[in-house]
Amino acid sequence: MKSSEFAGTGILAAPSARRKAHVSTWHGIELADDFAWLRAENWQEVMREPERLDPEIRAYLDAENAYTNSVMAPTQPLQDTLFDEMKGRIKEDDSTIPAPDGRFAYYIRYREGGQYPLFCRCPSENAASEDAARRETVLLDGDEMGEGKSYFAIGGVAHSRDHRFLAYGIDDAGSELYTLRVLDVESGLVHGEEIANTTAAAVWSADGQWLFYVRIDDNHRPSKVFRHRLGSDPAGDVLVYEEDDPSFFVGIGETQDRRFVVIHVHEHQTSEAHLIDAGAPESAPRLVLAREDGHEYSIEHRDGKLLILTNRDADDFRIVAAPAGAPSPENWHEIVPHVPGRLILSFEVLAGHLVRLERLDGLPRIVAHRFADGAEHDIAFDEEAYSLGLQVGYEFDTSLIRFTYSSMTTPARIYDYDLESRQRVLRKEQEVPSGHDAQAYVTRRVMAPAPDGELVPVSLLYAKDTPLDGSAPLYLYGYGAYGISIPAAFSTARLSLVDRGFVFAIAHIRGGKDKGYGWYRNGKLFAKKNSFTDFIAAADHMIAEGFTSKGRIVAEGRSAGGLLMGAVANMANGQFLGIVAGVPFVDVLNTMLDASLPLTPPEWNEWGNPISDSEAFEYIRSYCPYDNVAARDYPHMLVTGGLTDPRVTYWEPAKWVAKLRTCKIDGNLLIMRMNMEAGHGGRSGRFEALRETAFDFAFALLIAGGGAADAGGSARAMAVNGA
Repeated sequence: MKSSEFAGTGILAAPSARRKAHVSTWHGIELADDFAWLRAENWQEVMREPERLDPEIRAYLDAENAYTNSVMAPTQPLQDTLFDEMKGRIKEDDSTIPAPDGRFAYYIRYREGGQYPLFCRCPSENAASEDAARRETVLLDGDEMGEGKSYFAIGGVAHSRDHRFLAYGIDDAGSELYTLRVLDVESGLVHGEEIANTTAAAVWSADGQWLFYVRIDDNHRPSKVFRHRLGSDPAGDVLVYEEDDPSFFVGIGETQDRRFVVIHVHEHQTSEAHLIDAGAPESAPRLVLAREDGHEYSIEHRDGKLLILTNRDADDFRIVAAPAGAPSPENWHEIVPHVPGRLILSFEVLAGHLVRLERLDGLPRIVAHRFADGAEHDIAFDEEAYSLGLQVGYEFDTSLIRFTYSSMTTPARIYDYDLESRQRVLRKEQEVPSGHDAQAYVTRRVMAPAPDGELVPVSLLYAKDTPLDGSAPLYLYGYGAYGISIPAAFSTARLSLVDRGFVFAIAHIRGGKDKGYGWYRNGKLFAKKNSFTDFIAAADHMIAEGFTSKGRIVAEGRSAGGLLMGAVANMANGQFLGIVAGVPFVDVLNTMLDASLPLTPPEWNEWGNPISDSEAFEYIRSYCPYDNVAARDYPHMLVTGGLTDPRVTYWEPAKWVAKLRTCKIDGNLLIMRMNMEAGHGGRSGRFEALRETAFDFAFALLIAGGGAADAGGSARAMAVNGA
């Protein structure tokens, strides 16, 4: 389907952005950027006040949105059907399982038809019974608070230890700049003080009179920790810690035993921690281990000792213990040794046990370690590909943990697990109100050979009756950055594609940690191109194995996965029918050359520093999607962005699309949807988010053509959804 085929159907002409010569010189090389003007000079103000965007830039973005809406208008019935299907698979009046903390248990629930969460609590003795709803106190009503707002999000909800106060953050622009507030639960009144420009995360002192929080600077970097005394003027808050190195971000948390407030300082390959005694909130922070390039660590506390997850002399991490007052390496005692290929992802410490989440042979598992005798056991599962999540609640002196299990065919199941008795109790299974027959689907894990001989894991989901003769379209998702692994988890939304004959696949490419830390290292810096060739290899393998055929693959990636989309669009040779690039990081070189942007200095260890390193400049330039747009054929493309996005600034997708329009020689669709009232995560509200997914899927079905684009969908889709 070519864009010319829409002629005469009310489709607007594609916008053409003004070109304005702009040249910069780096390492003796000139970079021409005719669309640099789309980067608003007052971008910091726009993050906070979107209405301050330059009128010419706004006019161009509005024109792109109008064009996209005209192209996609014929799919509106399909979008509505997809939305209804996906909404029908969500239990609208759902809730999390209450998590006990002393005399109260805390949880989140949604009301039927509600967009936003309600944060609630009930007496702990009622947490596991039907009395929970009758004894409930609604602490925050997201629906009421977000009414009438185009964007709304609640973050960082934290209660004081005496259960009287609740700290929480509000973002009503999508810019991830939260205003911190405090609710007096007893009176139901919100304290008068409001603390603007925070990350939303907050930690209470032991006495509930002090609040620690992180403030974001003018360049959108979380860089300072403050201490606020409840009831006082925030203007007088005490600066507790300030990070001067622009490549490091600051975060805040607490140990599981609540003995210490923890200040986390980190970039992508180096970290540092400082501790404040929660019982002595006015004391100065104490450094645990000074930062060393490449050393990543995190800490917990138990019985006067720090438990440290570290990669020092341990590529895939190990866990050691040391006296809290003398945590230097010479005092370390090894608790969990390093095992090459067994990546320890995270750990939690309870009074009697250490529990770790790790990945072995590409699959996650939970392992329990008993402090008394060092005995260990793991919690095992049988499916080829699955996802695990470890949830440790508020309490420390307990042998109970909670974990979530799902696979691409199995809805999420939440279990309480006793680390001593090893009894597993199913507390909740994800309900699919419109119905779900797991036996009607197949999940598989295959290995795709990369050009250098590495094997790339690919997780697959398809209906049992889908022909595997190359005729099926395939939806291939990828990310491949920052060591983030995409889990083979259950998704109700993707069933709408699978029920219409698509094979859904996740390519676990290098840049993630799916096969250990080395899998990450070999997909970053000067090995970044492995991520792109891995993804193309996965596509080629899907074609070779008959899951699909050449030119029948729709690829999707978001954020750094959008960089992946841009790179493979330049590199691929006809494998892809379409590309869905969500908030794509496609202007990598210009962004890494701009040290004023919030994410640039912290990301030099991920991509390289092209300012100081000419080799990094040349390498990034060789793959950067924006710089490598050329006069060639491109797949059908849907690109999205967010005006207030602080992570991938709006001008990256805007400039990319503008340049593609001037260069590409095919007649395929190229549309951009810029969300003018949201940021990186898209529109707020659980149902509004589904509408965005329905839009993306409608695009995929449109370009796939045939019966797939029929609003009614497959017989299975109609039967499952009552059509």
